[in-house]
Amino acid sequence: MGFEFFISIRYLLAKRRQTFVSLISFISMAGVAVGVTALIVVLAVMNGFHADLRKRILGVTADVDITSYAGSIYNYREAMRKIDKHEGVVEATPYIYAPVMMSANRSSGAILYGIDPLSASRVIRLQQNLIAGKLADLAQSLEKKGGSSYPGIILGCQLANNLGVGVGSYLTVISPTGRLTPMGQAPKSELFQVVGLIRSGMYDYDSTLAYVDLPVAQQFLGIGNCVTGLEVKVHDIYKAGVISEALKKILGYPFYVTDWINMNSSFFSALKLEKAVMFVILTLIILVAAFNIVSSLTMLVMEKGRDIAILKAMGATTASIRKIFVLEGFLIGTCGTLFGLLGGSVLCALLKKYKFIELPQSVYHISTLPVKMEASDLTIIALSAICISLVATLYPSRKAAGVDPAEALKYE
Repeated sequence: MGFEFFISIRYLLAKRRQTFVSLISFISMAGVAVGVTALIVVLAVMNGFHADLRKRILGVTADVDITSYAGSIYNYREAMRKIDKHEGVVEATPYIYAPVMMSANRSSGAILYGIDPLSASRVIRLQQNLIAGKLADLAQSLEKKGGSSYPGIILGCQLANNLGVGVGSYLTVISPTGRLTPMGQAPKSELFQVVGLIRSGMYDYDSTLAYVDLPVAQQFLGIGNCVTGLEVKVHDIYKAGVISEALKKILGYPFYVTDWINMNSSFFSALKLEKAVMFVILTLIILVAAFNIVSSLTMLVMEKGRDIAILKAMGATTASIRKIFVLEGFLIGTCGTLFGLLGGSVLCALLKKYKFIELPQSVYHISTLPVKMEASDLTIIALSAICISLVATLYPSRKAAGVDPAEALKYE
């Protein structure tokens, strides 16, 4: 290790006359630490929100969705057999998707979602999202109760609130594509019993979706033995795009295959852009600390002009003088980054464990800040802070290297 490192340490820990310069250096270090801590905490919270939203989206939608350009899929059982044989696929389930009107104490538009309770529970997280009842009640509710039989229906919690109903209540479902009568097309209506409530945490889903048994939906809509599409669960959600392309080739026309990333591409692109913007904004805190590094090193060069001249007179090269001040800026940036990484990690751990920041659950559907630190973020933050600190040393080190020994020692 060269003498430059020892001199830079000595200048960093200056005493007596250089106390003010040393104080500015430690303030610069603290500025870097605060910036790194802020970046770690904010990005960890954003990662937590993104992971939570992704989990909620995948709780009500499948990894891969298969529909038909023809509108309906008639040979869906054969298609499911082909899908299940593909490597990487866990299971497939059929579904029916149709807009309806619902009426109880109040009226509301909704989406009727016909599912197979057994296979759907293994493809999407419906059972985990239920806050009342269970998926099996959809089929069991077809049994006669009190002399009459009413098919069961599971509502999104917000939709149930809009209709003014709860578990055990009855509501009327009206389909716009009803039966043909001498007077023209007449909407079809049927009475359903609410057997469960579901909360996904996504307002758009909780305020519109209503789940019924697949045969009930087929009978009510009068579409026979066909479905709207197939939902597929895969082993690795991040390979859903590759698997969807493979299934597209296997099934061929008229099937249309898409994955969860493409279905929500605009949403996730917005989240990624938001994260990038927050990173840029919070990096300005480190830039402010970098200006402090420039000022402290510049003042140090002015203070140590005589020492620099003596070093040059003793044979120190221009590169060695430049290296002394670059190393000092590097030490300030590195120490600040390390303290920031430690502070950010500790703060994130405290937020995750003690959850002392509470959120209104009616707005966010989560009670506390979700926190998720990623190694890639920590690496980028650390490298960015150190690089900014090194760039801040360019002007002071150049100024130090340009000191003329004869001029500096002229009056000594």
